[in-house]
Amino acid sequence: MIDLETRELRYFVAVAEQLHFGRAAHLLGIAQPPLSRAISQLERRLGVRLLDRDRRGVSLTDAGHVLLVEATSALEAVSAAARRTQRAHNPERALILASKAGASHDLLQRILEACTREVGIAPPEVLLCEVGEQAGLLRNGHADAALMHHPVDDLTGFDIHPLITEGQVVILPAGHQLASRRQLLLTDIVDVPGLPMARWPRTDGTYPEGLGPEIHTQSQLAQLVALGKALLVIPASSRAWQWSGHVAVPVPDAPEITTVIAWPSGPPSPAIASLLHAARTLRNPAARETTA
Repeated sequence: MIDLETRELRYFVAVAEQLHFGRAAHLLGIAQPPLSRAISQLERRLGVRLLDRDRRGVSLTDAGHVLLVEATSALEAVSAAARRTQRAHNPERALILASKAGASHDLLQRILEACTREVGIAPPEVLLCEVGEQAGLLRNGHADAALMHHPVDDLTGFDIHPLITEGQVVILPAGHQLASRRQLLLTDIVDVPGLPMARWPRTDGTYPEGLGPEIHTQSQLAQLVALGKALLVIPASSRAWQWSGHVAVPVPDAPEITTVIAWPSGPPSPAIASLLHAARTLRNPAARETTA
């Protein structure tokens, strides 16, 4: 088995991302010759060529592309382990709970109140993030747990505790003719002239094809709908963030969404166990924990 050092992985990632030894060396704070030697030594140890070098510059080989992905994940895991270990050293610290800004607001408030009521449970520190960022915050150790949504969020490698399962609504500009309907079906909103459906990122970060705008932030999304540039389908509880220029209409045939507490796979830490205990006291607890 070949043991790779984090130092040489950092060196390789810097070169692979910059595709330039000089810029990578400056970023790392080292001279270029030692960096070149380190990459060459890494290639010899692995027995593969990672980079193609010629007068036009530097490019990744197929093996280099694979190592860039794997090395990035490995370095993130090492950093996450260090962060979690340092936080575990202080048992009185608050658990960091990530949640998408504007989503699950009422549920999040109930969880915080439940933690406050439970003796010996410190309320979590809430880390608000943008669309699809919870998984990354868990993997890199910046968050201990997160409120996420099945099946739309990437739950790979996490254990989960379901909280609520609910239907979805379509958010429309208040002045649109469809806003007066009591309910709408997916076929009613999939191809509305002049009002395309906003495109959420897939779990791999890519976006589906379509005419609607790619969604990156909640504020961007809210303004696009208010301006009559897009519509969107979201869990019913997420409409708490809607503006006065929005109208929410139920979509009964849209897939149901389950909001879960997620944490890195493995036995929950005492802080996460306390959070789950508080969550179970909510009036509408969901089913048993499952592993994604």
